[in-house]
Amino acid sequence: MAAADAPARKRDRLKARAKRYMTVPLAVRTADLPRRAASALAMLAVAGTAVALGGVVLDSFIALVALVCLAEFVQLILRAATNWAIRLAAIAFGAAYIGLAAAVLAGLEPYHLIAVLGVVIFTDTCAYFAGRSIGGPKIAPAISPSKTWAGLGGGMVGSALWLAAYMAMAHNTAGRAVLADEAGIGGSEALGWAVVGAVLAIAAQAGDFFESWLKRRAGKKDSGSLIPGHGGVFDRVDGLLPVALIVGALATFA
Repeated sequence: MAAADAPARKRDRLKARAKRYMTVPLAVRTADLPRRAASALAMLAVAGTAVALGGVVLDSFIALVALVCLAEFVQLILRAATNWAIRLAAIAFGAAYIGLAAAVLAGLEPYHLIAVLGVVIFTDTCAYFAGRSIGGPKIAPAISPSKTWAGLGGGMVGSALWLAAYMAMAHNTAGRAVLADEAGIGGSEALGWAVVGAVLAIAAQAGDFFESWLKRRAGKKDSGSLIPGHGGVFDRVDGLLPVALIVGALATFA
């Protein structure tokens, strides 16, 4: 009886796996695209204006985003943990994690801030389209059911191309980015920046997975509902936080 049950269980596992990887029509997988795109354009307009104005406006914008992000983080922790010692330790970690990243971003010159923001934007955008259009095996379905290896690869390629192109075409003039008439770096240097972009894309995806794990522990789909089609602020800056910390560490110790 046990021998007969074993092949049956194996067939069930194979069927479940096939069903999990079943191709979903592209129209279904991108049905939320218009709303996401509209929200993304609005966010880019607000963030771009803050970067362009700089100074107190930019610092205030970063501080506001960090405070809202921390508030959403605290709400997730309160739902995910019942022990107050764990809650307080996690909240302290979140305050340091988000606060240090915000401090790094506020201390960056606009030239470098644009590079960092571009890495995260291109990682998220290219990962979204690659994952939705290609599909395929999941990276960690127990943590984030929508994240695929194809999406990660797309995000790495997008970030690599962005950083190489940005460093080639933008000059740092008094801390601001000024477009050049022609590429200002050679092939080997462009390749180096592309590698940096790909590594930072992995860091951004790791930040996304961390937030997904926390939301799953809290039993929440999104960290909030402030941004239509995107969820909360933490949902949008989860990848930016580790990238900012890495950039800050490189600037300090490199």
